[in-house]
Amino acid sequence: MAKKYMLVRFVVENFSNWKSLYDQDHKDHEKAGLKELHLLRSIENPDGVTLLFEVEDVEKAKAFVSSPATRERIEKARIVGDPEISFLS
Repeated sequence: MAKKYMLVRFVVENFSNWKSLYDQDHKDHEKAGLKELHLLRSIENPDGVTLLFEVEDVEKAKAFVSSPATRERIEKARIVGDPEISFLS
């Protein structure tokens, strides 16, 4: 069976502030079946973030990213606009 991935791209108001909040979410990612493979910053815009996760269950991951708790995290982390989320295999 082919591995599944979730690619997430977004811009934050301040990378350092976002990163300190993001570092608190690893247990929630694990519960959702997400394993972070890469966290990258844009060279052109240091507040541009790209994350690549390996996904155990796509439906579980979709439920996680669309949950009210995740929406709350997005607002608290000062993400600009909506994240671009793609599921890949």
